Amino acid sequence: MKVSIDWLKEYVPITMSVAALADALTMVGLEVEVVEDRYAYLDTVVVGRVLTVSPHPNADRLKLCEVDAGSERFTVVCGAPNVAAGMNVPLAQVGSCLPSGIKLEKTVIRGVASEGMLCSETELELGLDGSGLMALDADLAPGLALKQALDLDDTVFEIGLTPNRPDCLSMIGVAREVAAIQGVEMKPPVFDLPETAGDINALTSVTIDAPDHCPRYAARLIEGVTVAPSPFWLQNRLRSVGVRPINNLVDLTNFVMLETGQPLHAFDFDHLADHRIVVRTAAEGEAFTTLDQKERRLSDQMLMICDGEKPVAVGGVMGGLNSEIEDGTTRVLIESACFDPISIRRTSKALGLSTDASHRFERGVDPDGTLFALNRAAQLMALLGRGQLVGGSLMRISVPNSHP
Repeated sequence: MKVSIDWLKEYVPITMSVAALADALTMVGLEVEVVEDRYAYLDTVVVGRVLTVSPHPNADRLKLCEVDAGSERFTVVCGAPNVAAGMNVPLAQVGSCLPSGIKLEKTVIRGVASEGMLCSETELELGLDGSGLMALDADLAPGLALKQALDLDDTVFEIGLTPNRPDCLSMIGVAREVAAIQGVEMKPPVFDLPETAGDINALTSVTIDAPDHCPRYAARLIEGVTVAPSPFWLQNRLRSVGVRPINNLVDLTNFVMLETGQPLHAFDFDHLADHRIVVRTAAEGEAFTTLDQKERRLSDQMLMICDGEKPVAVGGVMGGLNSEIEDGTTRVLIESACFDPISIRRTSKALGLSTDASHRFERGVDPDGTLFALNRAAQLMALLGRGQLVGGSLMRISVPNSHP
């Protein structure tokens, strides 16, 4: 479990030093195995002041820039349309390793030596604008470390959790421990659901035909959403713990899972036959193609989330290609469920498929957190997806007949 200290501060004030906090968490059973500076990749990136800009002799779209880096001056070949003399920009020096994995070396571009790289926000994962260079404050001194110039400070803990601590597979769970260590109050996220229209019961339904595998299933519906890149704050939160942003809707399900510990899934509602959900076990040998584009053969002990005609997800493990969120998705059904840990563990092992969701379900999620996480996701999805939340939620609670 990766934990960003900057993210953690949203839920609990941290008065201890990083080292003291790591030791204290380890002493209460949350062993901090790795402590890393999230912005270490910026150690060789400084404020560069562009002194002159001249045409590249062998390329119409490239320019030669003389850049002041404090104690030295460098010649850098640059193709950004907004580069201009006098501006301060990030200069990644030779030896820098960018988030994309590119390691900068002194190179020759169209016959001219280039010593470093002038960077955009996206190239440094510091914003969403990749159309040109990142413009820095004109008062910053050339050569100043970019981390210092932008006050970038975040430490990430990698915590090795024992199987009996599924409560700490979330930011809120770890924040609760930190609050107890420091003797302060934890502040869970406070949110208000937006106005709703219509009634979800008139549009969809949930039937649980496998109560031994699924004691609780909840859903909400949002209409009129727009799929788009996530805002920077959301992308930044995910990247801080090593999760790759995809789009605003999928990113929100990951964000809420990481925040609360409750896995969620978002279905394209218009891809669900009969616009309904049926929770059942698979037929022996049934074939199903998961989101990783692999066809899998299932057993009759594996839980499936289905629509009125077909499977759309391996319950608690991974969704299917046939109902994933696409660029044209406009209606989303959000799933928040509680699945039997033993059932999920057996399915994950049999399929050789371990996911962030199955990791949490195998260890047990809080049934009482199902609706909280669902409403949190619905609130954020309606806001960021600019959609309309349909009134009401579906909650189905079943009584298991026997253990699988």
